Amino acid sequence: MEKRVLTIQDISCVGRCSLTVALPIISACGIETSVLPSAVLSTHTGGFTGYTFRDLSDDMPAIKNHWVKESIKFDAIYTGYLGSVAQIDYVLDIMKDTLTENGVRIVDPAMADNGKLYAGFDEDYVQAMKRLCASADFILPNITEACMFTGYEYREEYDEAYIKGLIDALGKISSAKIVLTGVSYDKATTGVVVCEDGSLKYYRHKRFEKSYHGTGDVYASAFVGAYMRGHSAYDSAVIAADYTTECMRNTKDDKSKWYGVSFESAIKTLVERV
Repeated sequence: MEKRVLTIQDISCVGRCSLTVALPIISACGIETSVLPSAVLSTHTGGFTGYTFRDLSDDMPAIKNHWVKESIKFDAIYTGYLGSVAQIDYVLDIMKDTLTENGVRIVDPAMADNGKLYAGFDEDYVQAMKRLCASADFILPNITEACMFTGYEYREEYDEAYIKGLIDALGKISSAKIVLTGVSYDKATTGVVVCEDGSLKYYRHKRFEKSYHGTGDVYASAFVGAYMRGHSAYDSAVIAADYTTECMRNTKDDKSKWYGVSFESAIKTLVERV
């Protein structure tokens, strides 16, 4: 039976991030994809100026109520960037009322990087996102986000023992399976660590010097698509990493695409893998 996934995050009309990548990537994996935009922006906020922004928080409860009235259910709910504590509370309510009996909660915290919170977020938001992660079946934090949840010391250089300690600390706040992204033990490579049933597996791949806005959204969306097609958590993490790497490889020589990766150019490779 075809699976139905709901993804809840903002939509940047231009910018190759959030819903503008989640919807096509998960759909391409053969999964019916429903969306709930938390906000609408003319472009994303990374490098653009003068962008428009409309908060859709007030619409979220009414949308959920309509779904409940129509008996609409989802096999998984995947959340990305959420703009406020109120939206996190709405998401918890939506998960409670619209997931199927064995529905999967997948949370990409999307709140911090490089040791700092994104603009507009504070400690109250961190604690609210921590509650959402505590309710999840999968969480996909980067190292900064994991440190903020746990109080673990943030480091730019670290070893395997540090990563194991960080994952152990995460395990004390959530029973979710953990996909820790952006784990680099050297300058040439990066990767992901997957913790499932107490077992840690690391997948290493090429690291690109240039970073792009939205690659985390591309990665998380590909992970969701692969997992909902029946792949294991680790295999889904590998498929998503390889796909994201290919997207970056296809973009690195095109200076006009500074605002995001060419995820469309590699979609065929993702479909073949899933």
